[in-house]
Amino acid sequence: MLDERKRQILDFIIQDYVDTAVPVGSRTITRKYNIGVSPATIRNEMSDLEALGYLEQPHVSAGRVPSVKAYRLYVDDLIAAGPEAFEPDEAAGACFSRCLTQQEDAAQSAAQALCERTRMTSLVMMPSQPGMRISTLQLISMPGNAALLVLVTDSGLVRDTVLHVRENLDPDALYAISRSLTEALSGRTVLEVQHMLAAYASLGGAEQRVLDGVRTLAAQLARQSSEDTVYVDGAHNILNFPEYADVQKARAFLAVMEKRRSLLDIIREDRAPVTVRIGEELALPELCDCSLITTRFGVGGYHGLLGVIGPVRMPYRQTVRTLTTISRSMTELFSS
Repeated sequence: MLDERKRQILDFIIQDYVDTAVPVGSRTITRKYNIGVSPATIRNEMSDLEALGYLEQPHVSAGRVPSVKAYRLYVDDLIAAGPEAFEPDEAAGACFSRCLTQQEDAAQSAAQALCERTRMTSLVMMPSQPGMRISTLQLISMPGNAALLVLVTDSGLVRDTVLHVRENLDPDALYAISRSLTEALSGRTVLEVQHMLAAYASLGGAEQRVLDGVRTLAAQLARQSSEDTVYVDGAHNILNFPEYADVQKARAFLAVMEKRRSLLDIIREDRAPVTVRIGEELALPELCDCSLITTRFGVGGYHGLLGVIGPVRMPYRQTVRTLTTISRSMTELFSS
């Protein structure tokens, strides 16, 4: 059990090492932080922390760096407060909103926003949704005998495509077709929709091109909802950290990021609001110097996951804050 002073010194060392990636000495703690004790006392405390396994000394003449045990203690205290204890990261929320207006897929938008905000590698897992149902269908008139077909599911997923339609299909006619198709298809699973449209040459007065478009989008949704899917963004960001200056080490990390199945196997069973894995807890040798933080978000009656992967020396508090902000936005998006 660490006393208050040892905990304070350990927190300062973690904070400084996260910021600088440079081993921390007693003089640094004395100069930067007003603890009210002499450098000699700080050196003694750091020696005790090293003996207890919370600090490591990479070189004889160097300062100390936090051990995995130290990060675990720090993170456990951080997570114990619960997601509600973190103030919203307004910049992360704004980044997600901006990305969402630029891209069709909310999962890809969330991955991009997390990557931009944290400058680390982000991942988003969309859960399988075997019971996904069609909610609404819209046809919107566009110039040049074209129409935008939009398909919305009960879990909030949206797919759209542009169709070429007959010249005499004005906005009123397209609205009538939309209403007729929505009445016929609303509440049916994407697989049922595929079977229905394959069995009938026409439905509710819609022309064949519209039916083919609906069937194509339903097939896309069926493929996406049949299994868990992981999106990864910013894997190259690991190259910005001195821990990965070694080419072989960086190459091994990037190879794992390409193996989406390995990532799924790690995070699939996460059930806690926030889960943090540090170093060897990731169970992949290529990630032994990394940490992975995940948070849950709601997708209909299912749960997806947002995650950030970076060096063990990551800013845990800010990263959790960013993740919880975007996870709340994702839940609200899919609930609205």
